[in-house]
Amino acid sequence: MKEQKTGKILIVDDNEDLLKAAKIYLKRHFAQVDTETNPGILPILMANEQYDVIMLDMNFTKDVSSGQEGFYWLDRILEMDSSAVVVLITAYGDVNTAVKAIKEGATDFVLKPWENEKLLATLNAALQLRQTKLEVSELKNQQQQIYRDIDSKFKDIIGQSDPMVKVFETIERVAGTDANILILGENGTGKELIARAIHRNSKRYREAFVSVDLGSITPTLFESELFGHKKGSFTDAKEDRAGRFEQANKGTLFLDEIGNLPMPLQAKLLAALQNREVTRVGANKPIPVNIRLISATNMPIHNMVYDNSFRQDLLYRINTIEITLPPLRDRLEDIPLLADHFISIYGKKYNKDIRKAGEALIKRMQKYHWPGNIRELQHSIERAVIMTTHSVLQPEDLFMSKQLLPERNEEMVSLDHLNIEDVEKILIRKALQKHNGHITRAADELGLTRSSLYRRLERYGL
Repeated sequence: MKEQKTGKILIVDDNEDLLKAAKIYLKRHFAQVDTETNPGILPILMANEQYDVIMLDMNFTKDVSSGQEGFYWLDRILEMDSSAVVVLITAYGDVNTAVKAIKEGATDFVLKPWENEKLLATLNAALQLRQTKLEVSELKNQQQQIYRDIDSKFKDIIGQSDPMVKVFETIERVAGTDANILILGENGTGKELIARAIHRNSKRYREAFVSVDLGSITPTLFESELFGHKKGSFTDAKEDRAGRFEQANKGTLFLDEIGNLPMPLQAKLLAALQNREVTRVGANKPIPVNIRLISATNMPIHNMVYDNSFRQDLLYRINTIEITLPPLRDRLEDIPLLADHFISIYGKKYNKDIRKAGEALIKRMQKYHWPGNIRELQHSIERAVIMTTHSVLQPEDLFMSKQLLPERNEEMVSLDHLNIEDVEKILIRKALQKHNGHITRAADELGLTRSSLYRRLERYGL
């Protein structure tokens, strides 16, 4: 089967013999080849047709050898179509002129008289570049449209309670700056959503948002993941790879769970942030990076500084502005909004006609402690939507058996009715209250190591 020809080529040159010869040859390889002797017609031609590659003579009869008329029309072409791919034609082989042409936006140049094979190779490469430019432009347009469609100021951040209004106000004040942000909050409170909202409302919103879960990166892979590596620098390094800092260049780098970073790695991170450059593993040359840093943790990071488990100088570097997200139990008035939001999402996903959460369920949810915060509420609503036979969710849909039970008042329950986890939660809270949140002292009081206490704080959402 004969391969279908693609590509629209325009050749602009005042040499008619050259145009005829080029058209005869190139018609065998491309879908459309147009020629023109007068560059003044270019605006009309480009208005009526989208050319993949434009071959443009550097020197017309009015300007025999300086190339200035070619540069003028190169600028005009790029003004009319910023994605245009222009291959310049010159008979003089002036290297300085060629370099200047590339710097000013030309893709390549050919010398006349040319060899047909070299000309074809140049045009095929230019055609591929044109396709890539169009794809990138389309992706950017789609991304911008997505932002316009989904940005109800703070996408997916549901809330109208006073604590959340304060969070929104802070985002509005800091998003337009390049200040480093530290987001504090328990697991499941939506720290990454806040980070993405800051990015979308910043001057860098057209660039990449790169998220890194530092809690999931092993110490041996830390430098490779964040700073990149050169091929052959270690066993599995089969090719050069950019790290997360490079991927986020000109955009936003979000370092989640930064409180889990061991002290030796904290020093390496601090050096990269201070110097604003990274060096790939196996390389010697540093690479400058321009990122906006947002970090997050559920750990008591200020106490960790006092306990010498987190560097004070790194804390200063990452928290020019600090945002603390309230746990769900401190914003109970947002539960009806959140419930409706998740019911709408999962009703569509599972093709269930569920209108809302009933009043009895809302009241029951507002009495529950929600140790897993919004993430726990989301998963509970999803499970209820799947299992319910009602069009309005009822308490029995969500609070099935012992999956969800309102937290009991610690002052009114006896130890006879508590399991070991309930006892631990009460004792940990009391120890922290007694020692004003000092982790080391509370751990000593409880007979635990600091790391053991941190694990329990995370497990119980304390």
